[in-house]
Amino acid sequence: MNNNQAEMKWLAANWHAPSHIHAGTTMRYGGMSTAPDHQLNLGMHVKDGHNSVLKNRQRLSRYLKLPAEPVWLNQVHGNSIIQIDSQVDLEITDKTADGSYSREANKVCVVTTADCLPLLLCDDEGAQIAAIHIGWRGFSKNIISVALEKFACAHDKLMAWLGPCISADHYEIDATVFNASKKIFAGAEECFIETCMGHWLMDLKLLVSKQLITLEVGHIYTSPYCTYSDQTRFFSHRRDGTTRRMASLIWIDSQSNMG
Repeated sequence: MNNNQAEMKWLAANWHAPSHIHAGTTMRYGGMSTAPDHQLNLGMHVKDGHNSVLKNRQRLSRYLKLPAEPVWLNQVHGNSIIQIDSQVDLEITDKTADGSYSREANKVCVVTTADCLPLLLCDDEGAQIAAIHIGWRGFSKNIISVALEKFACAHDKLMAWLGPCISADHYEIDATVFNASKKIFAGAEECFIETCMGHWLMDLKLLVSKQLITLEVGHIYTSPYCTYSDQTRFFSHRRDGTTRRMASLIWIDSQSNMG
């Protein structure tokens, strides 16, 4: 594909959420950022022009026909999750948190990633949604449990979609990460493969899936994509060093048939 003809594409979540729930992840092309191609960088904190990011976000909104501007976050690898409702101040952009949730239609929750795992959640009636950013630091701070506590229903009424992230084959970690992660739930160490003394391959998707199962989440769906190995579609921090960000979004559409 010629760089000047790069088109935006959207990876819709492959789950069985109610029809008025829209969710998925962007890919790296189709934007206004600079070389090596027309990249759709949606992260404000990486080395990219402020105006380019704003144009990319505007282009994304038009492409997806979003009902409102997404509430963008300044992610800090913590476990803070904010509520997106009619009281949220949209004038303050990139609010500091690692997730957001909403019980209102036409509010767009979003997280940005480039190897970390985007976790999208909704209840089986489509009355509440959440978008969570999960790396090893957030996971070790039990952000998943914090997120589930935001829902006003039993965990077995929830469904989760695990978006593209780095695969275990490319995610070698040390004892600090291993020890912090295995404290979160019994059996977490099964998601690591030791490669040599003090080093393991970490299966982030499996780790998150197992905790969701432990917490009795009703339905779990997982994207098959690896951000590190699929250079055509995705940014990857571990592969490229300084890099840009994809966005994973979820919203409740008030215009759809909500049954």
